[in-house]
Amino acid sequence: MSKFNRNVILTCAVTGSGDAASKTPHLPITPKQIADAAIDAAKAGAAIAHIHVRDPDTGAPARRPDLYREVVDRIRSADTDVVINLTTGMGGDLYLGPDDNPLDFDMEATDCVGQVERMEHVEELLPEICTLDCGSFNYPVGNYVYVSTPDMLRTGASRLQRLGVKPELEVFDMGHIWFANQMLEEGLLDAPPLYQVCLGIRWGAQATSRNFMSMVDNLPEGANWSGFAIGADEMPMVAQAALLGGNVRVGLEDNIYLEKGVLATNAQLVERAVTILENMGARMQSPAEARESFGLKTLQDLQRNVKIA
Repeated sequence: MSKFNRNVILTCAVTGSGDAASKTPHLPITPKQIADAAIDAAKAGAAIAHIHVRDPDTGAPARRPDLYREVVDRIRSADTDVVINLTTGMGGDLYLGPDDNPLDFDMEATDCVGQVERMEHVEELLPEICTLDCGSFNYPVGNYVYVSTPDMLRTGASRLQRLGVKPELEVFDMGHIWFANQMLEEGLLDAPPLYQVCLGIRWGAQATSRNFMSMVDNLPEGANWSGFAIGADEMPMVAQAALLGGNVRVGLEDNIYLEKGVLATNAQLVERAVTILENMGARMQSPAEARESFGLKTLQDLQRNVKIA
């Protein structure tokens, strides 16, 4: 029997933390631009907006709670509904020193804080979903390591469980899935868990159909999941995710081109993904349907949890 998902939840990752600001004028930078991009993506067919923030003056990635606050307030006050998914991935950047003195960290580039500080904006703003990057790994930049240790992840999962915010478990390689599954076994994640299979980010799993299938095969039974790939592999993996029974993500965080040489907007990437999926026979879930499918708590329920805690 086919696993093809005919009722797809589409996420748009509207800005990310990469260097795309220097490569495209369409990348949203200010809180207003980021909120508007999320709303435009929702109008184009996205049920969920995955959100980072950036310094409004420089375009550099940021993790300031006041910037998240403005973005979330703007989205929640808009007429267009969309599920809010905030990153907690910022604050894990560690730049080691040279080989003869690796503990001489490059402190100008390093931004490495604990899990609690990485989640301050989530605990204040109570989005329906936030990400949890399920392991440390190398990036293709000299001595740069992204740090997300088992203790950090257990701390984050436990705090999110008390809040009721659904963690989206970002898995970049097989070991990340293994540890996320371990947290589920330890009772740190409420069923059904939500995974995001991330492909093509060096040096994680390459964006191949075989890798995608293998990673999905290692997810626990009954889990909800989405998947994406970066760059030119973004749209092929939209189709692959649906064929494997999952949901999909697109957006300028992952790819800035609509086609070779043509810069895209977030809404255009969503529209392209919707066209692919509808031509395959799928339909897009609304934000309300996505909340039910993923078992998300309402803002009112989340606020009650905070009061009780």
